[in-house]
Amino acid sequence: MPLPSRFLAILLIVAVCAGCELGPKSLQSSRLRYNEAVKETTEQQLLLNIVRLRYSDSPSSLAISTIADQRELSGSLAATPFFTSAAAGDLGTYRGTLLPSAGLAGANRPTLSYTPNDDAEFARRLFTPISMDGLSYLVRTTWPISTVFRLWLENLNWVSNAETASGPTPVQAPEYSRFLVGVEALQRLQDRALIDIVSVEREERLTDSVPGGEGSSMAAVEAVKAGYEYRSDGAGGWMVVGKKRHPVLRIANMPDDDPDLQTFCLSFQLDPTRRSFDLTNDKLDPFLADVPPTGAVVVDLESRSLLQVLFFASQAVEVPEEHLACGLAVRTVWQDGTPFDWHDVMQGLLKIQSATGRHPPTCAHVAIQYQGCWFYIDERDLDSKATFSLLIELSRLELGTADRPAPLLTIPLGGR
Repeated sequence: MPLPSRFLAILLIVAVCAGCELGPKSLQSSRLRYNEAVKETTEQQLLLNIVRLRYSDSPSSLAISTIADQRELSGSLAATPFFTSAAAGDLGTYRGTLLPSAGLAGANRPTLSYTPNDDAEFARRLFTPISMDGLSYLVRTTWPISTVFRLWLENLNWVSNAETASGPTPVQAPEYSRFLVGVEALQRLQDRALIDIVSVEREERLTDSVPGGEGSSMAAVEAVKAGYEYRSDGAGGWMVVGKKRHPVLRIANMPDDDPDLQTFCLSFQLDPTRRSFDLTNDKLDPFLADVPPTGAVVVDLESRSLLQVLFFASQAVEVPEEHLACGLAVRTVWQDGTPFDWHDVMQGLLKIQSATGRHPPTCAHVAIQYQGCWFYIDERDLDSKATFSLLIELSRLELGTADRPAPLLTIPLGGR
């Protein structure tokens, strides 16, 4: 006998409701949840590694390489003949009927692939200082120049930016105040739109002079193919010349006695009459022996690697007093033995607070549990959130940590 129409309608509704989570509809229910889960765990992993470094523990990272979400839905509908004896009043006869049955089963099988970040390439990225081009790129992408310089510079014109903080937490207080004063003045100049970092193309002599010969024209053609120029040096010889872009700090025309300009130049021993400074890398003498009396004509930078940046950021961790007292983490002190406050170095840049309890603070933007405490960045601390976001993004990038070698040219030496 036919199934009741009401029962069929109920089965149809159940099947449709269950199937609404499959196909294109499943994107609405799963994509953003996966996105949020990846974002949250990536932030927690970086924060955990920063805290680990403050406790002199080794960092470790897992990258999510793939996410595969498979969903299945199967259903069944059956009518089984069922016979019963008419025990009440109709002895000896059987009454047949159909027993309807339905089944509906679903499965969600997400597959996640993790890749440990422990290969040689990742180690190279961790330990290789950021290039000059990479540093200039960060400044040109509208990040405050003080944030970039405070994070990624060991020193500027050999003025220390808490260099000892680029590794495990030092016992002795670092040198940082002169650098901080100079960089804050530079930031005010940037806020006033009076400085910028530009890229200037210049010619560079790439080889010594060699005698000319019959092969000079062929060498000139090969040089052009490689992006260079093979030209006469004006004294009977030939040389290879190429063009290369150089980062330059440009300062607008302004009075020499501008307070911010004076503070910046005085802090880093720069010539206050110049309005253009080449950005160089580790070219100045450490004791500034080659700097003229009027001041340096270049801004010489020594950059940090990603690992050094993370070590530096770890000094922003607020370590509980009991952990310092029992030796779980290093306590930094002044020469007279009084405690040093790392907040003086990290103010306005990054602050990682600590708290106790079974649950993370309700005001936490990101939080992890370590050594029995919660470490977190406050949701209302916009400076720390911005710096942490920059660290997240740049830990994923390769900002030109090495210059590619120039192509080889065969240069004829000539002869008779």
